Amino acid sequence: MLVVEPYSEQVAGWPKDGRHVLAQFDDETVVVYQAYCPAIGRFAIENGVLGGEFSYSRMSWVKPNFLWMMYRSGWGTKENQEVTLGLRVRRTFFDGLLATAVPSSWDAGEFATPADWSKAVARSAVRVQWDPDHSPAGGKLARRAIQLGLRGDVLEAFGQRELVEVLDLTAFVAEQRERLAAGGVSALVTPRERVYRPADPAIAARLRLD
Repeated sequence: MLVVEPYSEQVAGWPKDGRHVLAQFDDETVVVYQAYCPAIGRFAIENGVLGGEFSYSRMSWVKPNFLWMMYRSGWGTKENQEVTLGLRVRRTFFDGLLATAVPSSWDAGEFATPADWSKAVARSAVRVQWDPDHSPAGGKLARRAIQLGLRGDVLEAFGQRELVEVLDLTAFVAEQRERLAAGGVSALVTPRERVYRPADPAIAARLRLD
């Protein structure tokens, strides 16, 4: 399972604002999160890959920030997001996603014209989107959270070949949802996350990480 820590201890060390990749990682791997319907979730848990009813013809979004995933899935209560998975991928693969990601909307700081951006979108199989991060209760924060959209060959590599481990976090999410409701953030335990920096400084510069 994941390494976990009290949320109240972690949040004190997290940046308050700016663009940051918060994640659980080691020298070889990074954990990202997705929430699925029970059929897709069970297949992944039982087989260690994404398959069955999972569609490789659509874009799929992954999030390295646990609380951002909880915000999106309503702590595992939204329809077709009842099963929360931690997907441990190779760190070199994750850095490759960051290196090739194109913003989901035109970014004048990276592309001179919308036409240039559109050409980059057509060439890339990875999207990057920065959204306001959220507190455990869902409040919007000044800090930005990253999510990555994968499609085509990159999505197939993610779901079939680059997965090191599939972690079923459904029961953990339910437990923490109850702890949060009963005792507030002081009772909450979350996966240990730190600010992640890609090995290549050029990637960090391109993403304008703070």
